[in-house]
Amino acid sequence: MQELVRLLAAPDSAEVAELEAAARAAMALQRGGPARLTEVAPVADWAALVDEQRVWVATLDQVVVGYLELLVTATIAEVRQVYVHPEARELGFGDEMLAAAREAARLAGCTALEGTALPGDRDTKNLYERAGIVARKIVLSTPL
Repeated sequence: MQELVRLLAAPDSAEVAELEAAARAAMALQRGGPARLTEVAPVADWAALVDEQRVWVATLDQVVVGYLELLVTATIAEVRQVYVHPEARELGFGDEMLAAAREAARLAGCTALEGTALPGDRDTKNLYERAGIVARKIVLSTPL
């Protein structure tokens, strides 16, 4: 079994789009998920992000099983999306992709790395906490 985390390549685009659709479907069922889905639009063209070198993929025997998308501003790097297929979890892919994103953010001169976890999404919260990313605020909301 060959495991690898690397930057997105154009041939990965269709597989990442399928994973993003699965991630969004799962998010829609989580507390806070529908609101988050309105905040984070799906990527229209994954291949267009290849040259930006801000998306990492996790592969298992050359099949894409996870992805992480990073947005970098002047000082803050934000994990916009991170997802690993449920059958490929517990293999360290999330940790490896996050470590790659952290290094890219550091090299870009960012002073902080941030990410969002939905209420009750213990897996994502644990992933971030293992990387030293801890909650700095909790936003509560109600529709009016």
